[in-house]
Amino acid sequence: MYKKILAPMDGSELSECSMSHIKAIASGCSVPDVILLMVYEELPRSQLAAYTPSDFFEQAKKEAQKYAMEYLGKKADELKARGINASVAFEEGNPAEKILEYAKKNGVDLIIMSTHGRSGVVRWAMGSVADKVLRHSPVPVLTVAPGVCRID
Repeated sequence: MYKKILAPMDGSELSECSMSHIKAIASGCSVPDVILLMVYEELPRSQLAAYTPSDFFEQAKKEAQKYAMEYLGKKADELKARGINASVAFEEGNPAEKILEYAKKNGVDLIIMSTHGRSGVVRWAMGSVADKVLRHSPVPVLTVAPGVCRID
């Protein structure tokens, strides 16, 4: 049924709540490919440029990419240990937009992601990546709420 699962992760424990679902669906449905994706959202240059060295932004991106590849590599290894073909990807930009763009460009047919459980003013101010992906995705999206999280 599914050939390629995209699993966005941000490095938080909450984002790992989706791992048990990824493992179950990828194994149970014999999914050929799982892609773990992290999106780096750069700090707003216009607000910080006067206070930072010129190479700060490039260095921050390099550090974020290094962290992402190490972190996602460990998560991919967990999947591979269960016989699941997993790869990792790193994108830069608005997280919701990049997740949707990546899914479209790479023929993804299921997105599995955790929500962070924000509500009220915090959600209004920060927005919800999961909500934006859910509302605009051309493929099914499985969201895992933090209240039902099981990290294994």
